[in-house]
Amino acid sequence: MEPFKLVNDKYFIIEDWTKQQPHLVAGFTTKNEGRSEGAFSTLNLGFHVEDSYETVVCNRTLVGEELGIPIENWVGAEQTHEVRIQKVTTSDRGKGADDYEKAYKGTDGFFTYDQGVLLTLCYADCVPLYFFHPKTKAIGVAHAGWKGTVHGIASEMIHLFNSEGIPSNEISVVIGPAICEKCYIVDERVIQFVENRLEDVERKPYNLISEGQFQLNLKQVNKFIIKQTGVLEENIQVTDLCTSCHQDYFFSHRRDEGHTGRMMSFIGWKEDSQR
Repeated sequence: MEPFKLVNDKYFIIEDWTKQQPHLVAGFTTKNEGRSEGAFSTLNLGFHVEDSYETVVCNRTLVGEELGIPIENWVGAEQTHEVRIQKVTTSDRGKGADDYEKAYKGTDGFFTYDQGVLLTLCYADCVPLYFFHPKTKAIGVAHAGWKGTVHGIASEMIHLFNSEGIPSNEISVVIGPAICEKCYIVDERVIQFVENRLEDVERKPYNLISEGQFQLNLKQVNKFIIKQTGVLEENIQVTDLCTSCHQDYFFSHRRDEGHTGRMMSFIGWKEDSQR
């Protein structure tokens, strides 16, 4: 079953999680109903592209109003396709929310237990990974491009949960909108990294389509890695949404030839005053 439900033109939510936990806000934005123009039309949320800084702040403010969590309660990162994950609390709110210079440097994942802080990361084809432990209310989000994927940001997040005393078999994971295997063509160099990471996996998540060219299912690679950490199959949901195919909803770095906006993954608990 598709885990994401379109709420309005601005964003999708993770339906099961938010139904079971009414105070949990978790989902993925679209490219629509913002103020950006040209290649970034219209709901670009990324500071690091060539969009107007003021317009990005305006777009983020619009999303904050929709979600019921203002941007002064967000945290954001300078994402570098690595595996560093930052544990945050309410004292970190605002970092990277409306000022990219204050974002967490070299960070591609966030983890928290706290109410009133929204974990946010930006994307334009890479894989958003969402993590949730219902008993402790621990939540996490990670950005997995091919480099972050093969270097194991998904397993790093699960190990962080484990270090907090949370067993893998109690963690729920959702793999969000990203480029699909039909749209994602890579070379042998990338496939070698994938093979090294998944050497024990019998059915490989890629197909040879021509000499030295492969279709790669990056969502499936992350699912295999997550299962290797002990997360149960029934606790992993994978979307069918493709950022390249579904051009009415998403920016795509590949489809748009590198000059495009960014969507945002988000997950957080509304604090009592916001409920």
